[in-house]
Amino acid sequence: MGNNIVIFPNLKERGNSTQIAEITATKYDDAEQQFIELLATANLDNQIEKESAKVREFEQALSTAINAAYKNGNGDDQAHRFLQRILYRINRLKLFWYDDLRHYENERSLYISSCRNQIEAAWQGWELAQIDVSALQQLDVKQALIERASVDVDPTLSPDSRYIREEMSEAGYRHLLAIGSFDGLVEGSRMTSILGGAANEVQCTLVRVFLEEYGNGRLSRKHSTFFAQMLAEFGMNTEPEGYFDLVPWEVLACDNHNFLTTERKRYFLRYSGALTYFEVAGPAAYRNYLAAAQRLGLSEAAMGYWELHIREDERHGRWMLDDVALALAEKYPNDAWELVLGYDQEKLMGDRAAKAVVRSIREVEQAT
Repeated sequence: MGNNIVIFPNLKERGNSTQIAEITATKYDDAEQQFIELLATANLDNQIEKESAKVREFEQALSTAINAAYKNGNGDDQAHRFLQRILYRINRLKLFWYDDLRHYENERSLYISSCRNQIEAAWQGWELAQIDVSALQQLDVKQALIERASVDVDPTLSPDSRYIREEMSEAGYRHLLAIGSFDGLVEGSRMTSILGGAANEVQCTLVRVFLEEYGNGRLSRKHSTFFAQMLAEFGMNTEPEGYFDLVPWEVLACDNHNFLTTERKRYFLRYSGALTYFEVAGPAAYRNYLAAAQRLGLSEAAMGYWELHIREDERHGRWMLDDVALALAEKYPNDAWELVLGYDQEKLMGDRAAKAVVRSIREVEQAT
């Protein structure tokens, strides 16, 4: 069961790559459904033997996907999608969704944790292999962060950015909102995991960023409320995860990486570097979306989230660079390079996700 060709030898002989892809996707969908059922099994860790057939089939799919995505060098998109969806289904249990309490029955399941660890180990090794870590360890960290931020705060427009600004249709804009709602409707939630601990200036700056994301505790001012208003303007679903099936695996990978770095305190510097990039670079992306909405002649409600983020994230970017990243570089001189690692990873993964979103938008526009 090491790869997809072994699973479907007769299709390999016919050379029908399309059929192989379709059947592989079905196998992954079936395995994901099995995992959903395992998550809902009461007291799962004590029921593994009773569920052995389901567990075995799921684990075979998991092993196949890990080989296809991270070890065979072929970058199998179906395998990436399956793994990131499974990982997200595990990670989301760290947040409270105001739903049926029984959904959290297995949030501390050792079996579920072992599945998460297996995926993360292979995936994180694959992600890190794309960055020259040894070169980062030789940098003047403060200078590197300052130089990166000065470029990313106002980057040159890429072809994809120009497409969004100048060509994207209203149907494409709605598709952008659908994918964006995956993050926009739970604005800043994962950040809660890094706010606790000893009081100092860095912690207080992070709390300030968080409070502004949450509208200083007022639902009417919370950023997710503004995103919901954009969706409502088009009569779209305003429930969190309402468009989960549209989300490219590249976007899911960003979210799962964020879960990892917020949950593991050893990665606090990586997370802080990543958030610095996110806040510094965010306004440039939001200006593209705002320009598209204005060109399309949309209402204020249909673009209000972008205007809010441009205004607040410009301030957040300065806070993160000056009061968090540079301050942490002084406090942890031997490990400060991890700030740059986090920054660079966030940029690399964010660019990959942005390309996937534009690709998805183009596909929707071509189909309409």
